[in-house]
Amino acid sequence: MASPPLTTAILGLNEGGRRLLKAAAATGHFQIKAVADQDPQKVEKAATEYGCEAYSDYRRLIVQNQLDCLLVAAETHTCDEQVKAALRKKSHVLKLAPPARTFAEALEYVQLAESEKVRFAIGNPARFKTCYRTARDLLARDGIEPVFLITAHCRSGSTDRPVWQNDPKLAGGGVLLHDCYSLVDQILWSFPLPEQVYALAANQAPDKQQRLYLTEDTAVVSMRFSDAFMANLVATRRNEIGPNQVKIEIHGRQARLAITENEVAWETPAGRDNQKWHYDEEEQVALERLLSSFAESVLAPEQPLASSAAENLRNMAVLESAYLSARTGFPEEPARILQLAGNLARPPASI
Repeated sequence: MASPPLTTAILGLNEGGRRLLKAAAATGHFQIKAVADQDPQKVEKAATEYGCEAYSDYRRLIVQNQLDCLLVAAETHTCDEQVKAALRKKSHVLKLAPPARTFAEALEYVQLAESEKVRFAIGNPARFKTCYRTARDLLARDGIEPVFLITAHCRSGSTDRPVWQNDPKLAGGGVLLHDCYSLVDQILWSFPLPEQVYALAANQAPDKQQRLYLTEDTAVVSMRFSDAFMANLVATRRNEIGPNQVKIEIHGRQARLAITENEVAWETPAGRDNQKWHYDEEEQVALERLLSSFAESVLAPEQPLASSAAENLRNMAVLESAYLSARTGFPEEPARILQLAGNLARPPASI
């Protein structure tokens, strides 16, 4: 017997929220009860199209509804307390990446979800794209080990950025956090936590004083996994309209694996076993797979949750290390940040 659809609301109708709404409706796993956004016109249009309730106040949506799950696309600085309130009401939550503005904020969500015994997933659509899944399968087979270098590049457009993304307090970070999160996730999905992270970050403000009050638009991050294995991530925002350009290259002793948004290439030194796979796949397809996976894990608690918030603490620890390194000028250790999380999770010692 098929399970009834999950009563759901969408928080935030930015581009990501509209995609979430469309994908949730397409999967058949969700009953869209309500949508919310601070723009009344967006809310009314979506509510009319999907036959659901409209809210321009996030708090009212949470207070007035008992939801099986909440799908969050709204910016963290606009909905932090409402997401926590939903968790306390026993709603499962899926939040589009990044999970939060800082490691400490992400940890607070994880601990609250665990205490309320509900599921909190992070929406990383790249995990559900065929190109990245193909690459992960290739990495799992023999022939590339040992890996000694990963290079990753991210170039993204910046002309239509919301103003809040320039404010460190509201955004938490710039190009690294908001444009490169999926790249960091892809690396840590298949490889261990780096021992050290060293980063340089800058922005194009005209003078040094202004740069202190803006998020970074250019960054270089080096990760040291071992004496014989490292990774380098280069990120920049270009002042033009266009899609993100993302590429990861994984260099092994026996082969090189190159991954873009729609292509995977396997190359060997001799060239005899070279292979290439091309996928013309819309972003929406990956988002539907992501939401179906989330719904299935909610309906069947014994099923592991793909991309849980707890798992994503590793990503946040690496990013936190990068931002800290950019300020101090020294390498930082993500394991120390995760150790802090472990200490915070332990009950206080009795006196």
